[in-house]
Amino acid sequence: MIHVPRITLGALRLVLLFIGSSLVSHALAAEPSATVRDEIQHLLTDLERSGCQFFRNGEWYGAAEAKEHLNQKYNYLLQKGLVRKSEDFIRLAATESSVSGKAYQVRCKGTEPMPSAVWLDEELSRYREQGRANK
Repeated sequence: MIHVPRITLGALRLVLLFIGSSLVSHALAAEPSATVRDEIQHLLTDLERSGCQFFRNGEWYGAAEAKEHLNQKYNYLLQKGLVRKSEDFIRLAATESSVSGKAYQVRCKGTEPMPSAVWLDEELSRYREQGRANK
């Protein structure tokens, strides 16, 4: 005679918990909205076109290099499902080095360096305001 193990209530609960947590993590990993993607692409493009320099890990880089670096971090965050708002991108990818923990800075011609988060927040506000004005 073959013995077939019975599923206990506790085991069933564990299976259901696992399935439920998998579904929740999949839902949380959803893509950001089209509006958020557009805003982030605008920020990256605006930084690239700005002619400003970007400070990270003790060195100043050109705007094109800054865009490429932040775009790589953005793509990583997308894979992890960590970007739901443009502010998430700024906070998680564009504020500080994940290697050194030191704050990023932006320096434009004729201005003092400022934290990159401030620079990007200001540009995001301008972009959103411009969008509202055009409606």
